[in-house]
Amino acid sequence: MAERFRVLVIDDDPGIRDYLETLAMRLGYDVTAVGDGEEALATLDQSRPDIITLDAVLPGMDGLETLRLLKQRIPEVPVVMLSGHGQARTIVEAMKLGASDFLRKPFEVEELELAFQKALEKHALKEEVEQLRGRVRNESEDVLGLFGDNPKMLEVRNMIEQVADTDITVLIRGESGTGKELVARGLYSLSGRRSYPFVKVNCAALPSELLESELFGFEKGAFTGALRRKLGKFEYANHGTIFLDEISEMHPGLQAKLLQVLQDGEFSRLGGESDVRVDTRILAATNRNLEAAVREGSFREDLYYRLNVVTVNLPPLRDRIDALPLLVGHFLSKYNEQYSKNMGELSDETMKVMSEYHWPGNVRELENMVKRMVVLGNEQTVLQEIALRGKPPEESPEAGEVGLDLDALGVDFSGGVDLKAISKRAAQIAEKRVIDKVLQQTRWNRKEAAERLQISYKALLYKMKENGLSEGR
Repeated sequence: MAERFRVLVIDDDPGIRDYLETLAMRLGYDVTAVGDGEEALATLDQSRPDIITLDAVLPGMDGLETLRLLKQRIPEVPVVMLSGHGQARTIVEAMKLGASDFLRKPFEVEELELAFQKALEKHALKEEVEQLRGRVRNESEDVLGLFGDNPKMLEVRNMIEQVADTDITVLIRGESGTGKELVARGLYSLSGRRSYPFVKVNCAALPSELLESELFGFEKGAFTGALRRKLGKFEYANHGTIFLDEISEMHPGLQAKLLQVLQDGEFSRLGGESDVRVDTRILAATNRNLEAAVREGSFREDLYYRLNVVTVNLPPLRDRIDALPLLVGHFLSKYNEQYSKNMGELSDETMKVMSEYHWPGNVRELENMVKRMVVLGNEQTVLQEIALRGKPPEESPEAGEVGLDLDALGVDFSGGVDLKAISKRAAQIAEKRVIDKVLQQTRWNRKEAAERLQISYKALLYKMKENGLSEGR
């Protein structure tokens, strides 16, 4: 069973103190209640609070001084200030000292619940940022250190170093699996915003309506089920960096709202009446041809120019195959440590096979292959996998699948030959094999496959059904 959150209530009024204690317990928290600041500071080691409510007016040491000392002792714990007066000077001073929220008495139950939720969400995000910060530093070193001497990757490295410590919007382009997120994290960790959050959003992972609320948040009552205000990712990334992965998948209607953030640094929550202002650096990534999307009308031209201030183009692994030994060594070291294994260098035969492979999944595919080798303790499974993937369709037909030969095409030379019907049948067989091959190369990523085949997503689904193609068949 998960440990419950702990609340420390600091209030000199016994009635208010009992009310807050009862209310917090009803909301599912463990509670310690004290009457003044001195007692609160003395009980910190025992109460170990996750969140604190603090009355602004206390006997002896007042609320603001108590807040200052609390933040010295436990700066990571959010403090919700409560006051019966709500003077502007007190509110401003409390916020400067690090209060997470300020409620004026008397307050509604929902107000306190929302204040707790917001404070704990921010606290959880800060903890996540701290955990990720060390990882981000390592990842940025990985990005820059694994580029090697390949001229194309040296260009990428130079670009990262030139623009990292600026607020310029960067568009990262490259095939799926080339390491676009690592480049984004590298840009972030080398920037002046690295002490603030890095927030990633996959624009292809959610429908347009959910993506809007995820990015920009919503107000209570904005739609059915919106029981309380929710902050959006842009607010969490305030003063930091937001990484919009697969930006090309964003709905055109939502693109207009993103454009407003890029132009003015402002947006409105769903159901909100006023604008929210943020200072956030935007990094975006795509594996699609955005110029083609602009021509087709699926991507706004004005947004394209706003995003395309600086572009980092990541070449596919097949165009930097000389980096293979460096990458293999890195992943061997990483997964030997992670899984407590001791797999040595790969054999010359394996390295030769890997260097001749076309790597449709790029660095991500290589990483997964090395991981499997480390876990399984041998190279043969991966070698067999490469051998199967590397064969052209005619060399590895599926059981029962016809080839493009005259018998399979149903040519009967004893009677009349219907050349149009034969051409149609040949085209169907060729189309099925090409679609199947591209789906395998993209690891059944249908959106990427449709783009490679230069057809719409719906057309691909129709042709898959028509040809009896399904993953794992």
